[in-house]
Amino acid sequence: QVQLQESGPGLVKPSQTLSLTCTVSGGSITTNYYYWSWIRQPPGKGLEWMGAIAYSGSTYYSPSLKSRTSISRDTSKNQFTLQLSSVTPEDTAVYYCARARGYYSGTSRDEYDYWGQGTQVTVSS
Repeated sequence: QVQLQESGPGLVKPSQTLSLTCTVSGGSITTNYYYWSWIRQPPGKGLEWMGAIAYSGSTYYSPSLKSRTSISRDTSKNQFTLQLSSVTPEDTAVYYCARARGYYSGTSRDEYDYWGQGTQVTVSS
């Protein structure tokens, strides 16, 4: 059973960089052909795919967030990390990590076989 767990600060100040880590257990993030995504849901809005890192280490980003987003991984810890720079209150959301088999940049829950429970991040001074 694969499990994903998000971790990171729940409160970030405007203009700072948000950093979240997804720790994966029960499966390796380097296993062919899985893609590991970050998805968020602002209050009262739908899901938004932010980006993904592939089993190979290749990264993919939403065009709307590409200039502020970086996804990396630590294979020794079986973790992948999201960094979102220059945050504003509009970045307040529940942030999820999720796994898909094959590249997928959408938000249909059925396309992901495992999700983390989500972590609330609030951007406020």
